[in-house]
Amino acid sequence: MQIEVGAVVEGKITGITKFGAFVELPGGKTGMVHISEVAPTYVKEIRDYVSENQTIKVKVLTISDDGKVSLSIKRAIESTAPKQQRTTSPGRPGGFEWKVSRNESASFEDMISKFKQTSDEKMLDLKRSLDSKHGGFSRRGSRG
Repeated sequence: MQIEVGAVVEGKITGITKFGAFVELPGGKTGMVHISEVAPTYVKEIRDYVSENQTIKVKVLTISDDGKVSLSIKRAIESTAPKQQRTTSPGRPGGFEWKVSRNESASFEDMISKFKQTSDEKMLDLKRSLDSKHGGFSRRGSRG
């Protein structure tokens, strides 16, 4: 079976380290789930979430030129979960949308983490946009 970026596949956890878990994928290939991709919350100890020989669903994030496969458990869950109801709070900068599930309430830490991630992405996009328009040079002292 050919593994493609974006695919959600089942795999078996073959090893756990401080920084992630190794997963055997279909076709005998092995990938790694970084600790930041284990759960949608802060993970201090991976073994609190997964165990060796456990079968899990993972999403293929990247496949490097040298064959290393980067995986995500939390994004596999997001991909297979039903769409959540979205609500927008008026007056929020950048039109940030809070996701509210009908069955469970998101913790404050989860919401702040998502807001920071969205904010960082938007700031990076803005910086790239400004750098490309100005050729990467500062506007200071450019009058002539």
